[in-house]
Amino acid sequence: MTAIDSSSSATRPSLDVALAERLPELPRAFLAERDRDLLAPIAFHAPPASLASPPRRNVPDRAALAAGLQAANAAYGHPRAEELARKLADPQTQVVVTGQQPGLFGGPLLVLSKAVAAARAAQALEDAGQSAVAIFWVATEDHDFAEVARATFLGREGPQRLDLGDDPSPLLPVGMRTFGEALEAVADDARELVGGDRARKRFDAALAWYRPDARFGEAFCRLLIGILDERAPLFLDSMLPEVKQAQAPSLRRLVVEREAVGDALETRHAAIASRGYALQVEPQPGTSPLFLLRGRERRRIEWRGKERFGLRGLDDFEQPVEVLLAALDENPSVVSPGVLARPAMQDAILGTTLQILGPGEMSYMPQAAAVHRQLGLTDVATMLRPQTAILDGRQVGYLNELGLSLQAVLERPPAELIAERLGDDPVESARRRIEATLCRLRQPVIDVDGSLENPWRKTRDQMHRNLDQLSSKVTSAIARRHEIWLRRLEQLGHAVAPNGKGQERELSTMVFWARYGSDLVERLWSDLDLDAAVLRPVVID
Repeated sequence: MTAIDSSSSATRPSLDVALAERLPELPRAFLAERDRDLLAPIAFHAPPASLASPPRRNVPDRAALAAGLQAANAAYGHPRAEELARKLADPQTQVVVTGQQPGLFGGPLLVLSKAVAAARAAQALEDAGQSAVAIFWVATEDHDFAEVARATFLGREGPQRLDLGDDPSPLLPVGMRTFGEALEAVADDARELVGGDRARKRFDAALAWYRPDARFGEAFCRLLIGILDERAPLFLDSMLPEVKQAQAPSLRRLVVEREAVGDALETRHAAIASRGYALQVEPQPGTSPLFLLRGRERRRIEWRGKERFGLRGLDDFEQPVEVLLAALDENPSVVSPGVLARPAMQDAILGTTLQILGPGEMSYMPQAAAVHRQLGLTDVATMLRPQTAILDGRQVGYLNELGLSLQAVLERPPAELIAERLGDDPVESARRRIEATLCRLRQPVIDVDGSLENPWRKTRDQMHRNLDQLSSKVTSAIARRHEIWLRRLEQLGHAVAPNGKGQERELSTMVFWARYGSDLVERLWSDLDLDAAVLRPVVID
């Protein structure tokens, strides 16, 4: 038996951030061992519990898929493409899978932490004597351009979001897109933000894959493999022909069994709602969890009666379901899963042992699990991805000198923290004395005339407002006396919570790769804590 180990680094209580109350409702409940039955037939895994398990039953034939992934990953420059593909082809090999859209410049930092978490989980199984391989599912079939066409970097004045502009083709899958000429200006701006000469040199090396005529998916895979090197998972482009061919039987089944699929989703939605949870994905009765690529547009399939289908947004389009099945048989690439069917398609072709999901993804997994049940997919577990932040020794030094926790920096404004740590607010002690005096005054005033209670209350409230205004000005004045510390805390806030979001969700992977190079991967590999209930930063000196 083997466990996914937590970080081996020394405990740093001042840096740890409790995440349980910050998580969405369903992931929070699962970590607390509540309502896990809503995920059935998927099991919930919480490290450091053991992953080791008996060999899976009914493992799909992965030989053709493995061959396709070997060729693709070798083209991306993966140094272990042949070895990992050979493992995948073996039905005894367990599969750990995670994934994300192929974001600009490698996407946000969470992409890298997901890939490392999957590779480490597979390594834990390997260390226990069980053959295992990690797969990173690159969601190139998605058509959310805004999600992949932006990247946030850190400048002197804080986070700066760069993007490729408006979406020229709103329904075109990401995997069919090139970056276009807008990339050149974005790359120039990003280069100025990444830092000194060494950081710019690393960034320039990555630009070998980011050209106006390059595709999102290929550039993403090449960059992540270049960063992770031998520790990289196998990268799976969801539009790869071998992937679509492997999915064809399951996609066909979801069409043939469309009424049962709809009933299963409806039943699951009712079960989730009955426990008091909001549904992450809005129910869409009468629609399929599948999309059809028609021309260069990916549109939701809608059922029109029992034997016909249409496409969302095309009121004049309606065909017999047999036409859809024939199209699927002839060319599986034209049909793609939506958010509630994608996990099942993934697990159907990979024979997944463990999925690693973010909090948002985990929130809709109870809905998606209804499709797993309909397809008879069992023996699959899921866990929350670890959450992290990258800090350097200088930033940790700031926290230690002020005696602040990272949680305090994330939750409270810098001026307030500075005032509390480096100066006393004289208004507060006066406020307490005035409040006590006002309370003692109430009864004598009422004894004079009972109708005076309302004027007394208005006087008290007005004094509170005046004191609040004065306290705010005093707090700011104290903070100005400590301008250097205020600036440092503001910069730290920009680094760990840019634009009010978690660092890993907002800042580009390239921010950290350009700055730290191979040290980034080494520290993530050794120090990334897989306990999703705690954010324990990775410190790179």
